[in-house]
Amino acid sequence: MTTIGVLGAGSFGTALAIHAARAGHRVRLWARRAELASDLEEARENRVYLPGVPFPEGLEVTHDLGALAGTEPTVVAVPSHGYREVLAEFLAARGRAPLLAVSATKGIETESLARMSRVTAEECARAALPCRFAVLSGPTFAAELARGVPSAAVVASDDEALAAELSHALASPAFRLYSSSDVIGVELAGTAKNVIAIAAGVLAGLGLGHNTMAALITRGLHEMTRLAVASGGDPETLRGLAGLGDLVLTCTGGLSRNRRTGIELARGRRLADVLRETTEVAEGVKNSLAIRRLAAERGLEMPIVEQMCAVLYEDKSPERALRDLMTRELKRESEL
Repeated sequence: MTTIGVLGAGSFGTALAIHAARAGHRVRLWARRAELASDLEEARENRVYLPGVPFPEGLEVTHDLGALAGTEPTVVAVPSHGYREVLAEFLAARGRAPLLAVSATKGIETESLARMSRVTAEECARAALPCRFAVLSGPTFAAELARGVPSAAVVASDDEALAAELSHALASPAFRLYSSSDVIGVELAGTAKNVIAIAAGVLAGLGLGHNTMAALITRGLHEMTRLAVASGGDPETLRGLAGLGDLVLTCTGGLSRNRRTGIELARGRRLADVLRETTEVAEGVKNSLAIRRLAAERGLEMPIVEQMCAVLYEDKSPERALRDLMTRELKRESEL
């Protein structure tokens, strides 16, 4: 490893940069806004997203994309709706050097339904640059990762040797990384679980019990697995850290942005008002529509996703959505 680049100075991008620098790597963290980059460098902490967590030595912040031209790997930690634009700008500033990209984005494009692996391949082809790709995902709240709380995640790549290499290079005693070759399963799990987490927040906001939450998580995992398998993913991935692990975390953890969104919706607030009051992106909001379209293309039923789309975009009450889920036709539990 030379210098690790991180595109995106939100909560997770900053947390990954802090972790990598703490593990002994030189790290260059890119912030889109010049004023944010200046503030991060001056304060030596991210006072917006991770207040109170000091930057280690070896972590440099910049607003200049060209400053990340020689970094390897380059971690892309931006929201899915901005991933293509940021990557294209970075490739234009990078020059002719081949790219080793690690996506830390949990989402798919709403318009194209492209996973970030496809977006990366398309933009690198457009720039005529060779590219190797991996995705990093798992049950990792940014605030806990930045504080060094023991965590675990998965690095997946079609190139198994690359996945193993990255897992060893980026791991530390506080961050255990497993390797995988199932890019499809890891990317779709990281996308779909956010929609289920909004539903979990709705249940919490309605004051329902552990029985209801356990049922939601189990059936949510079933829906995620059906989608991943129908798209070419491995069902084992959905039973691991990128699937079940991340699902449990985002459905039950108080730091989950998607869960918080669901709680506010259950309290009767409108989606536009909820989104207006936060500086962080709840990926499940936009990705609910993308997952619903993807499921329709695959000929799949995803009832929880359907009901969340109705609550988010069709003014359906959370109570009615829950009632419709509970009164669906009964069927075999294992039916995929």
